[in-house]
Amino acid sequence: MTVIKPGSPIFIESAGTALVVVPADVGLPEVLHWGPALEGGASAYDALLVATSAAVPPSALDAPWPLTVLPGEADGWSGTPGYAAHRGGGSGAVRWGEVTCQVIDEAIVSTARSTDGVVLVLRHDLDPNGVLRVTASVTNARSEGVAVDVAALRSVLPLPLRADEVLDLTGRWCRERSPQRSRLDHGTHLRASRRGRTGHDATLLMMAGTRGFGWRTGEVWAVHTAWSGNHEHLVEALPEGAGRHHAVIGGGELLAPGEVRLEPGETYVAPTVVFVHSTEGLDGLSRRLHRSLRARPNHPSRSRPVTLNTWEAVYFETDLDHLKALADQAAHIGVERFVLDDGWFGGRRHDRAALGDWVVSSDVWPQGLGPLVDHVKGLGLEFGLWFEPEMVNDDSDLVREHPDWMLRPTDGAPREWRFQQLLDLTNPDAWQQVFDRISGLVGQYRIDYLKWDHNRDLHEAVHTAATASGPVVDAPVVHRQTLAFYALLDALRAAHPGLEIESCSSGGARVDLGVLERTDRIWTSDCNDALERASIQRWTSLLVPPELIGSHIGPPTAHTTHRTLDLGFRMLLALQGHAGLEWDITTCSDDELAALTDWAALVRELRSLLHTGDLARSESPDGTVQVTGTVAPDGGRAVFTVVRLVTGRDAVTGALPLPGLDPSRTYVVRVRREAGLPALVQAAPPAWWEPATGESGLVVPGSVLTSVGLPVPVIGPAQGYLLEVLAVGAV
Repeated sequence: MTVIKPGSPIFIESAGTALVVVPADVGLPEVLHWGPALEGGASAYDALLVATSAAVPPSALDAPWPLTVLPGEADGWSGTPGYAAHRGGGSGAVRWGEVTCQVIDEAIVSTARSTDGVVLVLRHDLDPNGVLRVTASVTNARSEGVAVDVAALRSVLPLPLRADEVLDLTGRWCRERSPQRSRLDHGTHLRASRRGRTGHDATLLMMAGTRGFGWRTGEVWAVHTAWSGNHEHLVEALPEGAGRHHAVIGGGELLAPGEVRLEPGETYVAPTVVFVHSTEGLDGLSRRLHRSLRARPNHPSRSRPVTLNTWEAVYFETDLDHLKALADQAAHIGVERFVLDDGWFGGRRHDRAALGDWVVSSDVWPQGLGPLVDHVKGLGLEFGLWFEPEMVNDDSDLVREHPDWMLRPTDGAPREWRFQQLLDLTNPDAWQQVFDRISGLVGQYRIDYLKWDHNRDLHEAVHTAATASGPVVDAPVVHRQTLAFYALLDALRAAHPGLEIESCSSGGARVDLGVLERTDRIWTSDCNDALERASIQRWTSLLVPPELIGSHIGPPTAHTTHRTLDLGFRMLLALQGHAGLEWDITTCSDDELAALTDWAALVRELRSLLHTGDLARSESPDGTVQVTGTVAPDGGRAVFTVVRLVTGRDAVTGALPLPGLDPSRTYVVRVRREAGLPALVQAAPPAWWEPATGESGLVVPGSVLTSVGLPVPVIGPAQGYLLEVLAVGAV
């Protein structure tokens, strides 16, 4: 531990990224630089302190002001404050004193005490992959007196003048993660979620970068709030700038008035905010983030099992004989995990009743789930089960017995959403019953995997709370509800080591790094239309590595879009994540079963690469053809998915490079037919395209593949192919 004196820059560097701060004589440290590491280390940052001193504009503060690690009005900052709170009837103005700045375990730790007795601890950790995590907490350090109401505790970092374009993501049910770009102009580009969950429209990353930045080009700065409740991300630019800088980027939890009230001695810990910088475009962001996540001790370490989920196979028709036949067929083609979805409990024959009654239906399952579980496990498959523990139906035994366990205002229930209301997990009795029911079933049936669903936004998530100053009617509880959900996951995993959990939320509405600290994959979207999935999965993988992205082959005609697609294309897109199926394969022809068997074997062969390699993405100039590669860290092996989304302006696409390979090496390229072959529109494909002959492949210098590429055959929309690329001499 090193305590730093005021006026001298301190820095942390890793993997080409640096954070530099300057402790001040008065107030919190100033952020001098966040972005590319500078050659020269300490001497360069000392020079930066002088070289970047800001000019003073007219009709403004009389001297340059700092952008501190938690900017506020006392610093001269007129933008969104890093911290906002008030004690009693106070104004909310805050000044920080008793400030210390230390380097502890390669992290910069700042502590301070406000004039009204609040203690701040702010930690900036830069990991070996260049990913910066900011954690912050405030404590009401007074031993008695009035509570502190915390309105915001945000983390923000500076952006330079060359960052003049913003990219974020929006979406809706069955169309998650849709990109949108804009200029970085004056004002606040704010993405706020008040949904009580992450949201289908949530931006996984808020990004700012050099103009025109893309998958492999440009410099990019990005932020992610690792939280599954209400949250916000922002990019903000003021006409007078941000101290030495052009603008700021940041995020944090979005708190309702009165939601976090700190009695004397109590602490609020804000969600971790994750920052990442890249000089190699969006792929550079993903490479840093994926490698950082894979380095976690709790990251899934074993091969991701090929999974069959029963929802689009049987819906609510959970007939034992049919499910046994489905499991038999699944085992035959190479499936490794069988997941029983909705409809197995209580009076749950449709979606309007019994949610919350986590007792096996004696009508449908007179002998319990044992006969199915024993059959599935006898085939050598893992067994998984669907739950939606945070929601209830009004027509349920739980609500009839415990109407006070619902989250609702005193004036009545919120509007229904999918016939659901909210269970108050902040109620200890409700939390314990959910834990006991799920844990009991996991133990009784040796359940390996939970599909954890969450199918509505949390509107009017309030209850009457007891506090030291008396009851608070209709107190907002999204913050506490989110923590109770996390605690439930933590307790289940502690009670059942090895249990895996999927985060599903009407598809992809709870995809964030907070929930992924406690789960083993996300369900990317309720849309199994492979053509829609091409974009959804592509942008989801910006933050989430493929092994955590649930990606299934759906039925020939998609349930959500009613579009019919070739089996080959559906198999190809399912390879891009944690692969599986959601289809009644007892209806398949012999040819379809043979194709699925070959595909499952290919998944098992390639997943060690697909789930450890670096993503390398590109597209045709008109955006109609996507190239998605996974390249081994040593560059010795890669696979590339090439898909056409829609017809293009040109009759022939031409050659598309295969990014991410080593230009100095020579590679053998071949088409992997097990992923399905496209129907060629033309009779004479490019000379290299010989999928029907031999396995030797085409020998090509890496420089040709990366700078020129291979001509794309003329194929129609919703067609594609898989290329395997192996360096000559690689094992």
